[in-house]
Amino acid sequence: MRASLFTVLLACVPFLGACVSTTSTQNDVRGKTEKTETRADKEKKRQEAAALNVQLGIAYMNRGDVAVAQEKLARALKENPDNPAVHSGMAMLYVRLNKLAQADQEYREALRLAPRDPDILNNYAVYLCGAGRTDEGVKLFLDAAQNALYATPAAAFTNAGVCLRTAKRYDQATAQFQRALAVRPNFAEAAFQLADTDLALGHLAKARSLLDSYLSSFDPTPDLLLIGVRVARAQGDKLAAERFMLRLRENFPSSDQARVASELERNPG
Repeated sequence: MRASLFTVLLACVPFLGACVSTTSTQNDVRGKTEKTETRADKEKKRQEAAALNVQLGIAYMNRGDVAVAQEKLARALKENPDNPAVHSGMAMLYVRLNKLAQADQEYREALRLAPRDPDILNNYAVYLCGAGRTDEGVKLFLDAAQNALYATPAAAFTNAGVCLRTAKRYDQATAQFQRALAVRPNFAEAAFQLADTDLALGHLAKARSLLDSYLSSFDPTPDLLLIGVRVARAQGDKLAAERFMLRLRENFPSSDQARVASELERNPG
């Protein structure tokens, strides 16, 4: 566009009066429009680059390469400081670096920019629970669970239950696991957490009933079959323990849970 515009201006130099023409005005308007579009394109590219760098930063963080993760996230922050995902990613990085004050600040900034974002609510809640701020964490988990934009409310209810169980608030934890199963009856993690809590509290009949009901309707997981072995053994039901063990070995022969079950069998005490 610059070359053609430059050519028009050169042609007009000998005829300054004649340059004020419809063609010149049209070219000038078109030039301004194209400059505006160019700025919009640059802004779009800047936002896309920031989003990509957030994804890369989190991926590197998950791989344990914190230095590269920090570089990617710092670049994302420079490219788009108004992106809440950038601040959420920075918060996770600060948690990894044990800079908890900065992590809290970044999570708060992310929520200021996107107060209803369920993923940010969930991530901040995980941080709060890990920091021992149980009530704050549970509140955010429940906010996420009740957010119509959140695709997995059962996971948020389950997380709230884990947070409460960690704080030894077992009745409240149980209630959240039950809410998760009410929303999604086939959510294996909630079933496992509930059965594991019942086992820890000595509620063996409740744990066994839950496991039998779940496994008769839905696909097994290694965790559920292993907890089944443990519950049956605690009940003194050797036959049931063997059935759970057999299903675990047949369905998940290479799993860590199968290995643990074999160790239990070798060391019954």
